[in-house]
Amino acid sequence: MADLFYMGGPLFMGILTFLLVVLLAVSVYFFISIASGKADEKQNFRHRLTYIKGVGLFTMVTGILGQLIGLLEAFKAIEAAGDISPAILAGGLKVSMITTLYGIFIYLFSIVVWFLLDLWYHKKSE
Repeated sequence: MADLFYMGGPLFMGILTFLLVVLLAVSVYFFISIASGKADEKQNFRHRLTYIKGVGLFTMVTGILGQLIGLLEAFKAIEAAGDISPAILAGGLKVSMITTLYGIFIYLFSIVVWFLLDLWYHKKSE
């Protein structure tokens, strides 16, 4: 797992991990609010639950940005080197997709968490 972290680039993988921690903190906050009943007192609570999806979407876009920057650097290196083997190109493309996959997994996680919390809030408020 740590190998994938470093292969994906510590900068973008670190940013994505930080956003995952933020997502978890926001999710725990909303979970505690619903469990303690404080969610009923707050206006627009259901709208505020969409912050979870927003953080997840930002994470996915950040992962895609990391891939695009990695591909740009790889293509610069290929242009400078001239002729390269297809195996090296395939390996570089594989590495460039690590940040995108990580961002997409975090986004999918945020959608599932948002759906479950929204469902729980809806059932509890009825």
